[in-house]
Amino acid sequence: MISMPQIQIHQEYARLGIDADLGTLDIKQPRATFEITTERPKLEVHSEQGVLYIDSSKAWDALGHGPALQTMSKIYSRAHEVALQGIAKIVEDGNRLAAIHLGGNAIAQISKEKGADFFEFEFMGEASMDNVDLNYVPATVDVRFQEGSTHLNTHPNAPEINYNRGKLDIYMLQYPKIEITPPQINIKM
Repeated sequence: MISMPQIQIHQEYARLGIDADLGTLDIKQPRATFEITTERPKLEVHSEQGVLYIDSSKAWDALGHGPALQTMSKIYSRAHEVALQGIAKIVEDGNRLAAIHLGGNAIAQISKEKGADFFEFEFMGEASMDNVDLNYVPATVDVRFQEGSTHLNTHPNAPEINYNRGKLDIYMLQYPKIEITPPQINIKM
């Protein structure tokens, strides 16, 4: 058998080197901005003072210290009656003195009654617990209320995005090559 010479071919492939770092991404999200403004409610109250009317004229009249015109009017209206009572008392005392002949000591008795009994002219009003009149007029109150308000203003803030590139280095670790080895030729024949 005859051997055929063979050519040997040896091939090496190229090898690439890659050095890569990832990029970085920074994202910041600032909070939304709130603006709140408030208007306070208002309350206005206007009032006048209440008035208390006290009428104590009946009480002063019952104490005998009423108005002079009213007191004099009472005295005048009762003067006729008092005068008649005085005349009646004088007539009664005269009749007792005239009846001295019937016995007893009329002079002594009349003197004793005059000393113990004195005449009072009643010109005071009637005493009563209702002599003081009270009348209260309440004050008027004007209340005005104005509502307050709240205003809310919101501003969303955009996110802050920052990207930093990574690196990418590509280089040859090994170049491609082909080795061809020829066969040895035997020249002997």
